[in-house]
Amino acid sequence: MSTRFLLALFLFSICFIISFSHALNNGFSVELIHRDSPKSPLYQATENRYQRVVNAARRSINRANHFYKNSLTNTPKSTVIPDKGEYLMTYSVGTPPFKVYGIADTGSDIIWLQCEPCKQCYKQTTPMFNPSKSSSYKKLPCSSILCQSVRDTTCNEQNSCQYSITYGDQSHSQGDLSVETLTLESTTGRPVSFPRTVIGCGTDNTVSFQGASSGIVGLGGGPSSLITQLGSSIDGKFSYCLLPLLLESNTVESTTTSKLNFGDVAVVSGDGVVSTPIVKKDPSVFYYLTLEAFSVGNKRVEFGGSSHGGEGNIIIDSGTTLTLLPNDVYTNLESAVVESVKLERVDDPSQTFGLCYSVKSDGYDFPLITAHFKDADVKLHSMSTFVPIAEGIVCLAFTSSQIGAIFGNLAQQNLLVGYDLKQKTVSFKPMDCTKV
Repeated sequence: MSTRFLLALFLFSICFIISFSHALNNGFSVELIHRDSPKSPLYQATENRYQRVVNAARRSINRANHFYKNSLTNTPKSTVIPDKGEYLMTYSVGTPPFKVYGIADTGSDIIWLQCEPCKQCYKQTTPMFNPSKSSSYKKLPCSSILCQSVRDTTCNEQNSCQYSITYGDQSHSQGDLSVETLTLESTTGRPVSFPRTVIGCGTDNTVSFQGASSGIVGLGGGPSSLITQLGSSIDGKFSYCLLPLLLESNTVESTTTSKLNFGDVAVVSGDGVVSTPIVKKDPSVFYYLTLEAFSVGNKRVEFGGSSHGGEGNIIIDSGTTLTLLPNDVYTNLESAVVESVKLERVDDPSQTFGLCYSVKSDGYDFPLITAHFKDADVKLHSMSTFVPIAEGIVCLAFTSSQIGAIFGNLAQQNLLVGYDLKQKTVSFKPMDCTKV
């Protein structure tokens, strides 16, 4: 990150500090809405819980196919596909505040939304933001430090800074790079506003998702992500506790949501907390960890023996459902599971999962799988590692990948996962997320 960009963020932080309420001093939390929750505008009432599991798994595989594609060639593109994100968050832009839905994504590094007047936009079923109706909206000139610091910017005939982001499936968003007041709806009921937040106001957007979502809220490590922009105001800390939405009843889904925490309330502490270092690698948008091995019961499956071993060998991602592993690691893990599980193997009717079993009742005791990160052993209970995909069929929630490793959100269920970007650590604490 350039010195000039850091200076610009420092100057903007003065505005933030002046406007912060007491709620921000103590941190704040917002709702994370799973796309399959009845609270989500993307909710499909006609789907049963098995269809939701299978569809989420397919989305994660498609997403992963693009996660590394561009990073391997070091091209300056975002390497995720926006519609593959699994969690939405509501926020408001402008003065007066205008409410929108955005896909919350730890694998993306920019905040953008569709704006009127739109040259070419995807079909958005909710009202679109019109910047001309906001008193706090301001386009950035080409000469501004922020314009020159955000990647892939150009200058138009009006000397306004233009952003452009292209995704792994060649969908894209283009428009004005601007500053605007962004307001998050705190779970305390008191909104928290951030003046002069850098956003992309997209007027040329071709993406593969339709519906209520207005765009992307990047939570990754890049210089223009929401997390980086909030910076010192949240002390470099955020956390989330993901509900097991795909496996819970509709009653639980309809009354409870996952939480995304910022600042002091994002600190993960107490009994059972383990922490592992974040490894700095390119592209900087992703959060890289070091996974040393898995254990299935008492049987250890080494990760380091793979050609994908070494520091920073796995990405932790909230937008990918399954956990993806290099082929050799997955094969060894699957063999260890087969050795431990004494049930009849069956084929997956959806042809998505590699290892499935026939389960006659809910009482089978699947083995505990432990992820051995550097300095942190994280226990993954069967709710997070074996998923029902049809009546009487349960499958291992891991899959093989030729392109890299991703620690997905199913494995993170019922864990309080905290990111401390100052200490450069990710912490895990076992937690019943329905009670947070």
